[in-house]
Amino acid sequence: MAPSHAADERSPLLQTSPAQSDKHDLEDPTKLPKRKRNAILVAVWLGVFLGALDGTIVATLISDVSSSFEKSNQAGLLGTSYLLSTATFTPLYGRLADIIGRRNALLIALALFTGGTTLCGLAPSMVSLLVGRLVAGMGGGGLMAVSSIVASDLVPLKQRALFQGLANLFFGAGSGLGGPLGGFVSDRFGWRTAFLCQIPVLLLAAILVFRNLRYRIDGQGKSKREMLRRIDYLGSLTLVISLGSLIFSLSYKNDRNLPWSSPLVWAPLISFVISGIAFGLVEAFYSAEPVMPLRLLKTRNGLFVAFANLTLSWVSFSILYFYPLFFEIVKQNSASRAGAHLLPNSIALSVGSLFAGYIIRKTGRYYWLIVITSAFPVISLTSFLFLNESSGWFHSWVAVLPSGFGFASVVTATLIALISSVDRADMATATGLTYLYRYVGQVVGVASSASVLQAILTAQLKERITGPGAAKTIERIRHVATSIKEMPPAVQVAARTSYRNALHGVFGLNLGVAVLCLLFTLPLREYALPASFAEEEEHRRQRNGEETPPGVAEST
Repeated sequence: MAPSHAADERSPLLQTSPAQSDKHDLEDPTKLPKRKRNAILVAVWLGVFLGALDGTIVATLISDVSSSFEKSNQAGLLGTSYLLSTATFTPLYGRLADIIGRRNALLIALALFTGGTTLCGLAPSMVSLLVGRLVAGMGGGGLMAVSSIVASDLVPLKQRALFQGLANLFFGAGSGLGGPLGGFVSDRFGWRTAFLCQIPVLLLAAILVFRNLRYRIDGQGKSKREMLRRIDYLGSLTLVISLGSLIFSLSYKNDRNLPWSSPLVWAPLISFVISGIAFGLVEAFYSAEPVMPLRLLKTRNGLFVAFANLTLSWVSFSILYFYPLFFEIVKQNSASRAGAHLLPNSIALSVGSLFAGYIIRKTGRYYWLIVITSAFPVISLTSFLFLNESSGWFHSWVAVLPSGFGFASVVTATLIALISSVDRADMATATGLTYLYRYVGQVVGVASSASVLQAILTAQLKERITGPGAAKTIERIRHVATSIKEMPPAVQVAARTSYRNALHGVFGLNLGVAVLCLLFTLPLREYALPASFAEEEEHRRQRNGEETPPGVAEST
């Protein structure tokens, strides 16, 4: 076949001399031996494991950590600060991976994640802890996004779902171990150790990535300086201002119990709207390489995959952060036992992703898989509405299973639905788009759920706790949730009932969002999934109306 000079997703954006290529003996990623390919994938998937581990560790320790600084009313910021930086920086990794290579991009992500995690473990105040979470989020999203891009480099599209399922197996294992491990370490050694014990494993991951993630990306590209200029800095800035303004407004509204008429509440909301509009205009008319490529959103699958990922991630991460709170505060479980309630969810994540990967690889179809499994979170959230102090094993351990299974299946299959509808040159960008909407959903979902929790909790506490000193007691409960067990029995009952009702409000909000997710999956279109790179190239030519070059057999 005649060589092609068209730049695609594999095209290097830096010119590499023959001497440099020979020096590292780099190979074509599509022709790597299975042993080397698998070594690369395990190295990058270890980063996925660590990112998931950290997420559930923090979700489990959210009450202990915030209470230690007497900031329980700001507990939601531990999640939103991380997710805010993740949502902003993750889309840049697709471009960065093209400019400096997959390995260097992943090493930068690991360095930021390690630095942020270290700062969290040593944080002297809530503010420094939140800064640590922001820094960790800059790297955490890269761990996920670059691993997905690497898999697209190495695996044909029809097999991609199975390998994404294997990646989600690492994610599920990290999620499953994070809750019990974080609770166990916190109960015995303190919550700081739960952060610091991750550092040696992160260093090991960096070594494995450095040693194994080496392969050539063929083609022609642009200069490093030109590509750095094409990074969407303005789009990223307006995105972080928009999301940050929303979080700031909701936080002030509930942390300080301010009215909507307060400038500290409505002014950030105006900033959110203005910067959001600015972000859309920048993406549409200014950025050469936009963070959110609107041309992909103009396609049916691009638009509805984005919305489905946003709403599903909203629901999934709200469950991750607020489901354990029910057991730790309402049922007064230890942190380790509360975290253990996420274990079934993590098992379901692993099973759901492998199931989706197997079905897609076996049948080459994904539409009905997406539609059916997107209904599973609706089942879980409906059952959560009946959680109470006397709930048995079903509500405590089984009810969360459909949510984890559905989330893993849908995110695996919708990624395939999107990248099957675009050229290989757009696959990295399309992958970044799905992660952008997932992280936006996560940050808005956790922030909105925290806002609903605090609003209902405050109203419930004022209704149930009256008399002298009531205001001080209410503020103590809101700021230091772990102090409930030290209060008089009557106050304990009032506080636990208030938290139960507030959490029911959170679950009700997320039930509505889960139904929206289901509706967003219905208009998706199904595309053929090539079983080899040659067939994938032939599909691309057919879609673009190109002729098959002489000597290249057409796929059947």
